[in-house]
Amino acid sequence: MRIRRVVTTRAGGASTAPYDSFNLGDHVGDDPAAVTANRERLATELGLRPDRIAWMEQVHGRTVTVVDGTETEPAEATDALVTDRRGVALVVLVADCVPVLLGDAEAGVVAAVHAGRVGARVGVVPAAVETMRSLGAEPHRIEALLGPSVCGECYEVPPEMADDVEAHLPGSKCRSRKGTAGLDLRAGLWQQLADLGVGRIGVDPRCTFEDDTLFSHRRQAPTGRIAGVTWTED
Repeated sequence: MRIRRVVTTRAGGASTAPYDSFNLGDHVGDDPAAVTANRERLATELGLRPDRIAWMEQVHGRTVTVVDGTETEPAEATDALVTDRRGVALVVLVADCVPVLLGDAEAGVVAAVHAGRVGARVGVVPAAVETMRSLGAEPHRIEALLGPSVCGECYEVPPEMADDVEAHLPGSKCRSRKGTAGLDLRAGLWQQLADLGVGRIGVDPRCTFEDDTLFSHRRQAPTGRIAGVTWTED
């Protein structure tokens, strides 16, 4: 079984400024018709059935929802989706947070995780890995991709916040480009995944704040959302 992972950019969609143009978030104030058109294009470009794409109502928590492709609405108040059904695509939307795509090809289990500062701090990624294990995945077989997000040099936070997150997500505290306290969530999540025994961890190094082909809430608000998508196929 093959695991597919895709990360979109902001190019090639139907949305107008400030959501231009391939915004996939339906909660940011964009024209609903434009978002629908963009989501339809996503399905077409990836060769997926729209009714087999699972979305979630992200709330910066640690709730994990298992889906099977029969859902007609986004998973409520959740920040990670897991499935063991072939051809069911899981979507995580971000504009600075870390999209984490996980998959065990042997077990046929995949997960899409929304790991912002709050969710990463409270353990949404370990919760997703544990749910994957309940469906037959094994950490040493899991491959992970940490997608584009705001980098540590651009993510300036108060020192107390950096210390607090570091206490819960070791390896995330850093110095910003200005020399002030910062957070590198991808570094902390990489260490967390390694400590969980995840076998292979890849990092997309792009910074959403620096790369204007991506959406960034810190750079411009309101703005759209890019997507991390994962699914299994034969």
